[in-house]
Amino acid sequence: MQNLAITYTGDVAILTMQSGENRHNPLFAKEMLSALETIKSKESCKAMVITSNDDKCFSLGIDTDWLMPAMKAGRTEEIKQFMYDMDEVFKTLLLFPLPVIAAINGHAFGNGAILACACDFRFMRSDKGFFCFPEVDLSIPFLPGMIEFVKKAMPYHRFNEMKLSGRRVSGKELENDHVVEKAYETQEALMEGALNYAKSFDKKRGIFGEHKKRLHKHIIETIDKDNAALIDALSLMV
Repeated sequence: MQNLAITYTGDVAILTMQSGENRHNPLFAKEMLSALETIKSKESCKAMVITSNDDKCFSLGIDTDWLMPAMKAGRTEEIKQFMYDMDEVFKTLLLFPLPVIAAINGHAFGNGAILACACDFRFMRSDKGFFCFPEVDLSIPFLPGMIEFVKKAMPYHRFNEMKLSGRRVSGKELENDHVVEKAYETQEALMEGALNYAKSFDKKRGIFGEHKKRLHKHIIETIDKDNAALIDALSLMV
């Protein structure tokens, strides 16, 4: 895969984004879906950690270098398919029958921050990297399903403030708000902490998956119903 790499540490899968800023485009979405299916098919796997190998970035969200030319050229079907594929990525994470842990090693902006919120647990650096929803400054409204699963990841007052201000928030702030389990001062400590947490899980997939299915039932319904109408109408910007 061009954008992703899968490695294993014992029974923990490590899914590493490896394309620099790790921007989301059609290839990224399809590779992510393929990687998640590969990890799920490994029956001995007990947990998954998602991270990046970039020194600065976890993920900076949608690839505007792809999106803007696609919009200008009127490639509407390509854009719609990408949005549907990213919804499938989010749904797959929300229903994944294993613990999904984001090790946020750098900036997580826009769709990159949203990706982290689709995970079950988050760890972050305290010494570098910010978490940010810049959509308010880019005239890009959240899709309804995104709003629902970001709300399950952070207190509503923090989401409200971040969504309406576009402010960059540090790992330490997010630790205080219990958005991340812990913020670490170094990359080594971050990965050690995330992996140790992942290794603490030894749950049966059946019950773990059923818990998530019932917990997130309303989110999946919102994605399927409300997102689809806006994607089909290409109501993606204001």
